[in-house]
Amino acid sequence: MATNRFLGYLESRKNITGSACGVVGLALTFAGVAGPYWPVVVAGLYGAGALVAPPERPPLPDFPDPSAQLDEVRGDFVKLRAYLADVELPPAAAGRLTELTELLGALLDPGWVAEILARDAEGVHALSRAVRLDVPEAVDTFVRTRWWARLTPGTEAPERHLDRQLGLLHDELTSLASNLRETEARRQESHTRYLEDRA
Repeated sequence: MATNRFLGYLESRKNITGSACGVVGLALTFAGVAGPYWPVVVAGLYGAGALVAPPERPPLPDFPDPSAQLDEVRGDFVKLRAYLADVELPPAAAGRLTELTELLGALLDPGWVAEILARDAEGVHALSRAVRLDVPEAVDTFVRTRWWARLTPGTEAPERHLDRQLGLLHDELTSLASNLRETEARRQESHTRYLEDRA
């Protein structure tokens, strides 16, 4: 450990700057400027260089890029579909959920759509949140509330909340798809303008 710290210091900015200043001190010594106090001059210049050197910058954390994050979300989407296949829902909610999962599948499908999405960190986050939190939470809450609703008739039907939640999620993901389409449309328009300006 001490050896690693020592080797790290040898490669540090402080040591490199201090050594460069120390070499200047040696040059002054050979030029006859430092005189008999040359060791103090060299050591002082080394210390001054080490003090004024910029501090070491720790390396940035190695977070996965959006493409790798999308791969993880795809894996979680497979798990989500397996979970949803075992859940019994009313026909209307089942239809809405099918539309929602088809939209999620289209957005997560590997290919050029995923390439565009990978450049949109907010979009990746929205998809991740929908797959890992929003959809399973909406369905699980419905299943649990439906059981309680059977014990206490006359309360608000949990199907209404589930239908509303799935509708809101569908709207959010449709908006995401629309934003991605607009991004590509702007890219196409930019290329047209570039070609017109070049002509």
